[in-house]
Formats: sequence, structure tokens, C-alpha cells
Amino acid sequence: MASLLDNIARSSAVILQLSVVLGVIFMLLKVAQFYQERKKLIKALEAFPGPPKHWLYGHNHLITADKILYKMVSWGEEYPYAFPRWLGPVLPSLVIHHPEYAKSILGQTGNHDPCLEELIAPLLIVSPGRGLLILDGTKWFQHRKMLTPAFHYDVLKSYVALMSDSVKVMLDKWEKKNIERKSVELFQDVSLMTLDSIMKCAFSYNTNCQTQSNSNYYIRAVYDLSYLVSDRIQTFSYKDVFYDLTRKGRDFRDACKLAHTHTDKVVKERKMLLSSEKELDKIQKKRHLDFLDILLCTKDANGVGLSDEDLRAEVDTFMFEGHDTTASGISWLLYCLSLYPEYQQQCREEIQGILGDRDTIEWEDLGKMTYTTMCIKESLRLFPPVPSVSRYLSKSVTFSDGRSLPAGCQVGLNIFAIHRNRDVWEDPEVYNPLRFSPENSAQRHSHAFLPFSAGSRNCIGQQFAMNEMKVALALTLLRFELYPNPSKPPTLISQIILRSSNGIHLHLKKIH
Repeated sequence: MASLLDNIARSSAVILQLSVVLGVIFMLLKVAQFYQERKKLIKALEAFPGPPKHWLYGHNHLITADKILYKMVSWGEEYPYAFPRWLGPVLPSLVIHHPEYAKSILGQTGNHDPCLEELIAPLLIVSPGRGLLILDGTKWFQHRKMLTPAFHYDVLKSYVALMSDSVKVMLDKWEKKNIERKSVELFQDVSLMTLDSIMKCAFSYNTNCQTQSNSNYYIRAVYDLSYLVSDRIQTFSYKDVFYDLTRKGRDFRDACKLAHTHTDKVVKERKMLLSSEKELDKIQKKRHLDFLDILLCTKDANGVGLSDEDLRAEVDTFMFEGHDTTASGISWLLYCLSLYPEYQQQCREEIQGILGDRDTIEWEDLGKMTYTTMCIKESLRLFPPVPSVSRYLSKSVTFSDGRSLPAGCQVGLNIFAIHRNRDVWEDPEVYNPLRFSPENSAQRHSHAFLPFSAGSRNCIGQQFAMNEMKVALALTLLRFELYPNPSKPPTLISQIILRSSNGIHLHLKKIH
């Protein structure tokens, strides 16, 4: 018996030793693989000159939140087409700021966005599901195909009246504020308006968030998440396993919980409605289902619907992307036109000519706003709501000048810098709507203007956003003349969305 136990003990010891040896070999192989991949990547990046880096901080010590946008533009002028940016000592990203290079990246298929997955979609970081923004492969294609009907023009057509209602609530608020003859800070009010609008349009949900303060917590949570995620990128702490234990980590989790509370409430109430056969029948007989109807009712080829995790991830994505980006676009548009009264007046006259005596906007009106559309596009060029996006190369890519990158490399498409690239745009800092006249647009590079990205993964909601910008601008210009507040000029910051650190302040003069 003792001999048997000794044999078992010896066998166990041998197995343990073998496991340790195999574990060490596995780790050494992983380290060797990482070293080889890193060596290959560094070799490839040698073809791309860039600003000198610190051995530990990379380029992070040269960049502050209020200077990053124009720092990237100035580096772009110094290092044509693209340059490496190091986030700390081991993580490089090739920053692309030329449309020809952007075309090579956005034209690829099969790429997913790990940077977006880990950094730029903060609502999804704590969600087990993955929304359309960060999905890849077959699942992305299935979700994209499933959600495309939610953005059919017949569906968007029915949203114009809902958007108008939301804008008018905001304008009524501004009219009351304007009695005090103070400037109005736009971004907060516009954010509430676009949240109100996306809730009505995509989720058939009335929040009264513009007039009741009980929904402001969601706007605050989204703002906090944007700030905290940007801070994680700048301080290279998004890979830090101890981040959750820090004060910012706890703030991040709290903001996520608040945002998810809002999402869960919307989904829960609609699910309760769908549990009634009568209501389900009524929803399915609607000519066009809204975004949430589609999420809850659509099945795949095997008759399987979205999991709860995927459902929450898609709702989070569209709640976040559908209001915050559009709020940025509208706020900067109004700011641009406040600086240029002649362009503002031309827009106003075009809109008055289209609407006549009406103070309501109809679907057919939107296509007639040609000059207004040029003004919107020029604003989106100077102030793109999403200043940069990232891609992770699933296969190697060779650019038009012969330089190449291996699979596994991370690239950042700096839309803000592409929109200011002097190879494409003459006097890029000047606001000039005529850049987007048909004759001036005809010969322009296909990837010189990317407010909604491009290629197969372009923004699925871009027509929704353009429609909302037209409705908001038209109704605002019919009621107010816009003037800047010289004592409070905006300070651009990139917190995932393009914002101003001190708000966007305008004087509004009521048109009688």
C-alpha cells in the first residue's frame, strides 16, 4: 500500500513538473511570438518618419487634451500622409491624415475596431454584448443587414415631424432664456433635444427630457464617459488592470451604470408591451417598424432573435451615437453660421423660399435645401463630430506610394486632420460653403471628406443625422438671428466627440 502511494506521489510530482515545464515553454513561445511581431511592426514603421518619442511615454507627454487636435494637424504637415504615434513604450498606431491612405484602409473588408471596442465605445466596455460599431465578420454583416431597414427613407420620412417637435421645444426654451439678454450655451440644450429626438424616432418613447430634469443624468453620464475614456487613452491607463480600483475607475463604472439604467428602462417597457399579443399584433402591422421594433422582433435564418446582451449593446450604441454625435454637429453648425452673417442669411432666405408661410417642415422640403446642405457639409468638414476612428489590420496593406503595414497593426484615421489637409483643401481653416458646390466637389478625392467614415462600415445613421441637422437649422434660423459671444470663444477638445471645453455660447436675437 505504501509502495502504491509512493508511486502515485512520484507520478503526481512528474505530472506537476511536466505541467510547469510546458507552461514555461508556452510562455516563452508567446514572448518570442510577441517579440517577432513587434520586431516586424517596428521594421514596417521605420518607413514612416514621425516626431521623436520618449522611451517610456511615447508621444503622450507632448500631447494635452486641449492641444491634441492641432498637434496632429501640425505633425501631419511635417510628416506627409502618415506618421507613427506611440501610446507609451510598446503600443504604436500609424496616424493617417491623407485621403489616399484613408482609401487604402477604409476600402479593406473584414477589419474590426479594437480601439473602438476598448476605448471609444465606453457604454459597451462593461456590456457583455457587442454592438454594430465594434462587431466584425459574419455577425457584423448579419446585424448590419438586419438593422438597415430601420434607416430606409420611408422610415426616415415619418421622423421629420418628430424631429421638428423636439427642435421647437428647444427653441421655446431659448426664447424664454433670451429675455435675460444673455448668451445661450448651446451644447447642453442641443444634447437634450437630440436625445429627445432619438428616443421618439428610434424607440417611440416620450421622455420630456428637455423640460424635466430627470433625464439629465443620462446626458451627464455620457459626458463623463467620453471624458474618462479620452483620459484613459491619453494616460495610457486603458490596459491597466488596476484601473477599476482608482477613483476614475469607480467614476467610470458609476457612469456606465447610470447609462445602462436608461437603456434598460426603455427596453423593459417595450418588452412589456410586446408581451401583450394585442400590442404585438399592432406593432407588427405598422407599415414601418422603428429601430427598437426591429431589434425585438427580427429573427435570423434559424428563427433566433438577438440575445439580451446583443440587444442591450445595440440599444446602447444607437442611444449614444444617435444623439451625442448629432448634438456636436448641430452645435458647431450654429456656431459657424453665427460667425458668417452673410451665409446665415442666405440659408434663411433659401428656407423661407421653400417653406413660404409654413413654420413646419415636410420630407419633400429637405431635398430642396441645396445651399443649406453646403453649409452643413462645410461645418462637418471643419468640426467633424467624430474627429478620429481606429482600425486594426486583419491583413497587410500596401499604400499607393509602396509603403506597407503588416496585419496586426493599429491605424488611426485622423478625420480632423484629413479635413485640413492642404493637399486637398485650399485655405483649410476658412469656412467656405462653396467648397461643396457640385462643380467644386466633382474632382475632389473620394476620401477627402469623411464625417461619416466611408466604405462598408460607414455610418448607418448618416441620413438620419443629416435630416436632423437640416430640420434643426431651418427652424432655428426662422426664429432667431445668431451672433457669437466674443467674450466666450469655444475651445476645441476631442473627447471621443468633438466638443468645446467651455461650451458653445451664442447670442440669439428673436426675429419678429
